[in-house]
Amino acid sequence: MDKQQILIVDDEEVNRAILRGVFENEYEILEASDGQAANEQIKKNNNIVLILLDIVMPVMNGFGVLDYMKEHELLEKIPVILITSETVRDSDDQAYAYGVADVMHKPFYPHIVKRRGENIIELYQNKQNMERRLKEQELEIREQEEKIRRNNEFMIDALSSVVEFRSLETGEHIKRIKYFTRIMLKYLMKYFPKYGMTEEKIGTISRASSLHDIGKIGIPDAILLKPGRLTEEEFEIMKTHTTIGCDMLEKITRDQDDEFYQYCYEICRYHHERWDGNGYPDHLVGEEIPISAQIVAIADVYDALVSPRVYKSPYANNIAYDMIMNGECGEFSPDVLECFALAKVDFFNIVEVIKMFSFS
Repeated sequence: MDKQQILIVDDEEVNRAILRGVFENEYEILEASDGQAANEQIKKNNNIVLILLDIVMPVMNGFGVLDYMKEHELLEKIPVILITSETVRDSDDQAYAYGVADVMHKPFYPHIVKRRGENIIELYQNKQNMERRLKEQELEIREQEEKIRRNNEFMIDALSSVVEFRSLETGEHIKRIKYFTRIMLKYLMKYFPKYGMTEEKIGTISRASSLHDIGKIGIPDAILLKPGRLTEEEFEIMKTHTTIGCDMLEKITRDQDDEFYQYCYEICRYHHERWDGNGYPDHLVGEEIPISAQIVAIADVYDALVSPRVYKSPYANNIAYDMIMNGECGEFSPDVLECFALAKVDFFNIVEVIKMFSFS
């Protein structure tokens, strides 16, 4: 391993010789007799752990060296001890303003310079080692979080697929809901900042939308797979998939204060609520319905209209769009309808692409 380097910058040879004698047994000594030469040494050497710097020198003074180091963001990495006979008022304050580690005045005591220098080197290296370790730990934590996120995504998709297989759907419903939800939330973030939507929230809500129908696991096959219109009694049972899903989430979730769980719960319970209070299960009205559930609601209705079901054929994109805008599928928030109008072409494109390609 290369020896650590100390740069001694002083125009007087005798001072450099004294300081060289103090450190040369443990360090490789670099020397410069003016600030310009010092900057050249700093440029070409990458193992400098301390600079002992004079102020008054020919060609370029010590503050010129500090300017160079500040410009190249080196003062945080390489400690500087100013050793000077300068008596100009406020020069110490000026030096400390640059961020030098210490200021010593000539004549100096070599053993004191040695002790302070070694202490400062150790302090800076400990700080750099700590910063390096913190960065490594931060990277490790991010990698762990990404792994957990991928695992959670897999489990969410697997769990939601159970519902699709039971419902005899194509297996693409969950993916489309996530796409539609993400698109709607993008427009909401751009045009309706009052909802405080962020990229992070968009990702979380989109993932949570996968579990909107998880409660259908608890609906009997005779109702879930019925090829015709449900009776009034059967429809009341079908409605319970919203609360069944919430019961399931409560049982499998450890941290019910978690943001992802909150969005899952809101979407699962309220994605059949309507703006005028004619939805279910709680008949919420207007802004009582969480915005996450409002967005997933319109995505779910649109996908149900344009997709084949055991009880119906798919509607054309434009017909499904008009049905929602005209209130034939229940009343939605004006803000959400405006986002839906903005997302019209995006929705149509997704449906057409899915018709063209297999995503299995």
